[in-house]
Amino acid sequence: MSATVNNPFQHLVEPLNPADPTQQFYNLSKLGDSRYDRLPFSIRVLLESAVRNCDEFLVKRSDVESILNWKQTQTQTVEVPFRPARVILQDFTGVPAVVDFAAMRDAVMKLGGDPEKINPVCPADLVIDHSIQVDFNRKSDSLQKNQDLEFDRNRERFQFLKWGSQAFRNMRIIPPGSGIVHQVNLEYLARVVFNYDGYFYPDSLVGTDSHTTMIDGLGVLGWGVGGIEAEAVMLGQPISMVLPEVVGYKLSGTPDKLITSTDIVLTVTKHLRQVGVVGKFVEFFGPGVAQLSIADRATIANMCPEYGATAAFFPVDNVSIQYLEQTGREAEKVAYIQKYLKAVSMFRDYDDVSQDPEFTQVVELDLNTVVPCCSGPKRPQDRIPVSDMKSDFETCLGAKQGFKGFQVAPEHHNTSVSFQFNEREYTLNHGSVVIAAITSCTNTSNPSVMLGAGLLAKKAIECGLSVKPYIKTSLSPWQWSGDLLPKGERRHGLPLSAGGDLVAAGILSGNRNFEGRVHPNTRANYLASPPLVIAYAIAGTVRIDFKSEPIAVNSEGREIFLHDIWPTREEIQAVERSFVIPSMFKEVYEKIEKVNERWNSLVAPSDKLYTWDPNSTYIKSPPFFDGLTMQLQPPKSINEAYVLLNLGDSVTTDHISPAGNIARTSSAARYLTSRGLTPRDYNSYGSRRGNDAVMARGTFANIRLFNKFLNKQAPQTIHLPTGETLDVFDAAERYEQSGIPLVVLAGKEYGSGSSRDWAAKGPFLLGIKAVIAESYERIHRSNLVGMGVIPLEYLPGDTADSLGLTGRERYTIVIPKELTPRMIVDVKLDTGKTFQVRMRFDTDVELAYFHHGGILNYMIRKMSEN
Repeated sequence: MSATVNNPFQHLVEPLNPADPTQQFYNLSKLGDSRYDRLPFSIRVLLESAVRNCDEFLVKRSDVESILNWKQTQTQTVEVPFRPARVILQDFTGVPAVVDFAAMRDAVMKLGGDPEKINPVCPADLVIDHSIQVDFNRKSDSLQKNQDLEFDRNRERFQFLKWGSQAFRNMRIIPPGSGIVHQVNLEYLARVVFNYDGYFYPDSLVGTDSHTTMIDGLGVLGWGVGGIEAEAVMLGQPISMVLPEVVGYKLSGTPDKLITSTDIVLTVTKHLRQVGVVGKFVEFFGPGVAQLSIADRATIANMCPEYGATAAFFPVDNVSIQYLEQTGREAEKVAYIQKYLKAVSMFRDYDDVSQDPEFTQVVELDLNTVVPCCSGPKRPQDRIPVSDMKSDFETCLGAKQGFKGFQVAPEHHNTSVSFQFNEREYTLNHGSVVIAAITSCTNTSNPSVMLGAGLLAKKAIECGLSVKPYIKTSLSPWQWSGDLLPKGERRHGLPLSAGGDLVAAGILSGNRNFEGRVHPNTRANYLASPPLVIAYAIAGTVRIDFKSEPIAVNSEGREIFLHDIWPTREEIQAVERSFVIPSMFKEVYEKIEKVNERWNSLVAPSDKLYTWDPNSTYIKSPPFFDGLTMQLQPPKSINEAYVLLNLGDSVTTDHISPAGNIARTSSAARYLTSRGLTPRDYNSYGSRRGNDAVMARGTFANIRLFNKFLNKQAPQTIHLPTGETLDVFDAAERYEQSGIPLVVLAGKEYGSGSSRDWAAKGPFLLGIKAVIAESYERIHRSNLVGMGVIPLEYLPGDTADSLGLTGRERYTIVIPKELTPRMIVDVKLDTGKTFQVRMRFDTDVELAYFHHGGILNYMIRKMSEN
């Protein structure tokens, strides 16, 4: 949004260049308030947005004062509105957003409103990058074949998205094959400073991918939100947020020449997990920041969700400006970006301590102490120095089942399995690498680590080394949100099923290594820098000490060590200086929206209302707005609910939301078969996010879901009235037929992982009215609120175990008629026991959404009023 009519801060407006009075900005220095110069730079962005959008309705003068007074208000749970400058989407989360927009247009028309009011009012960019799959590899034509298959599988979805780009104003589609959403955002879409409708103002955004935070590395404040919340922003609603604490992360020293940005980010992730930054901003400062390239900063910012913060902000400095020039931004834009940011005191000199703002707390890292490392085998925060990888894996092998344990009996630690591949005999052991993937937005946007991987591979080939043919390798400029290998492992004979209980390893340059995410049969999964991915692929095992053991022996019998082929920082920088130049970026991005001929030739409907195809198994009008009227219903207690699932700690959105392959024995497969599809046409859950019937059936369908009712991992639960073990959807359907509401019990960090609106939409469609958990991941809690599912939190010191809950009780949640944010309510059990929980509606706006039955219902009623 450029500016607001009748703004009480209009007196702050002045031209950036006195010679051109039509180009103006809100000069925050004219507030004459000394508190401004002590604010963290990230909070200054929130303040500017509040000042510029102040209308005494959605944004009030009191909100501006609350932000200015951040030093006091940061710990007072003060709610403020924030209107981001734009929204970014990727196709897996973008398709359901466009489906919702199309369905909302239908609903507004039924209520007598103007359906064209359902239209983005701020710029929205949708990058199609999540649909590619690795069906072909190790061949020169693999990329083209995989892209062709991508289009064949997803033609219907792509046609629908193309309709959306034509039907809705302010929505731009970046076609498939253009690159990863966060890379395109960093190198092309980022404005850094907007010049719109006669006003300059800071670029800021929210995105429907949790790793939207990558853009913070360029000094653009952004973070991931649920698709539901993003849709409201697109419709002109501010985000209602609790003013965050800001942790200052001071970087000093210079990293060793063998250290990569991945090593730094894995170190930072573990450190900040220990500090505890959930729901907070992290802002980087100190002389060490100037030692990091924008690619390095973006890598650190990218993994913000893994250390739990809302945003990880690097204010703009000279390195940022050099990056804009390197990536081909126009000189005129670069000039006004610098001039504006300096005028409003948002331009940073990391060596100037007088610019250091006040923070909630300060933590420090000396970059010289960082060592090469990986993370795993099941969580991104479990960092392991590379020197300890062998011993750590062997410890995990015998340790009790858990995040750092596989519970393999000692006598089986040296088990091996033989198998045939391409008419040759091979052997797998515990720790054998079977997947090596350079993928994900974390590293593929970073030239230094990608070039480092290429140089290492080149040297390895020159030394006569190779990767065993059965190891599934992939290098991709795209990111997957789920399973890396939907069909390829069967096509190429990857021996994952042959290993039985073998703890095989996947090694990837990604950001998530939760169980079942990379592949259901790779039990140990490690995050590593791209060069280390190649190194472990060549070694063929994670049970190796690179310092004392050769990575391989070549055909001449010569032992080759990792230090023989590891490229120096000088070698990498020389290649980068020669090839990563402005003309390269200009050549790619000047034609990005027109280069894909298959996209250009797609024919899409031109109607403003979408004509739903009842035979489609990809795009379906959702039932969210069925029976919606203009009248609000008073809140009602949840009476005599059964527990659908009794879950533990760290249940991720991968466990909740449908992702990866559609298993042939699943409820979703039975539905698709009933619609005439064969297994080869199932595609993935991600590709079918526009069909609620598939997604509801895939909710909680992850084979690694641990349900305490069953005391094992399985996508099933017990239907408590009959004692039958059923697929989760089938059990929920039984309860629905009986008119029985449902709740879920969970532990700490419920909903951690990727931002997925279906992790809230799916439970809503299953009839889940509330979740009772010890704590929530920020975005997932927001998504539950957006769908009208009540997030309840045990009071401090309480857990399901301490309260003696078995999950077999029936739960009545007493909801008063008058609600306030974060209020405490009673939960009554049919056993006669009563305990209290906190309702995690954190703001008055969230309560308003709940009263309407969710944020989308709220928007439909609002758009239908006139």
